[in-house]
Amino acid sequence: MHPTLLGIDFLDADWLIHWFGPFILIGVAAVIFAETGLIVLSFLPGDSLLFTVGLLTATGFVDFPIWLTAGVIFVAAFAGDQLAYFLGRKAGPAIFRRKESKFFNPANVERTNAFFEKHGGKAIILARFLPVFRAFVPVAAGVGRMSYRTFISFNLVGAFLWGVGLTLVGFFLGQIEFVATYSEFFIIGIILISGIPILLELSKAGRTALRTRRSRAAQADERPIASDDAKSLATSD
Repeated sequence: MHPTLLGIDFLDADWLIHWFGPFILIGVAAVIFAETGLIVLSFLPGDSLLFTVGLLTATGFVDFPIWLTAGVIFVAAFAGDQLAYFLGRKAGPAIFRRKESKFFNPANVERTNAFFEKHGGKAIILARFLPVFRAFVPVAAGVGRMSYRTFISFNLVGAFLWGVGLTLVGFFLGQIEFVATYSEFFIIGIILISGIPILLELSKAGRTALRTRRSRAAQADERPIASDDAKSLATSD
């Protein structure tokens, strides 16, 4: 067993799959559903989990036929975005107006809206391959009152390309002897690669927060000066 990602067990796809034991499919489906459907759980390791479950299906550790594994994942991915869409339609404005908290960053809302406006409906498909965005974009679609029929069409394509696609990539690579022999290293690699967008988002959020603090500090420094100038003008008059 390789070291857990960032020292947190549940961010490690390999650890999760072993922890699920005989309930692997249920556990994987639950994680995929939660990561895509609930903004507060958008940090879960969706990409690496899909690749890992596909690879371990090929090596025999996951004792289910690949068509069943991929089918369950497809349903979970589709249902997750459907939930996010309905949350957006029902409670989206309230969610998007929330102040910054431990699990919610308004900067992500701004980036999501810009991403959604730039790509339109295709954003639902593209966001599938971007951690964090894949939880926010369907909510944005709900808030924007995108046609339900249109959303379902894009959601079906996105769930298939991402959910089934990444799982099959892991499965077919797992049938290569070299990959199967060194599967642990490939899993570590996909975990690190899938974690890059998350680290970039955290970095952006950190820089945004720093700029905000500096801006507020600068404004606070200017207020006494403006007040003193006003007093001087009043005295001169």
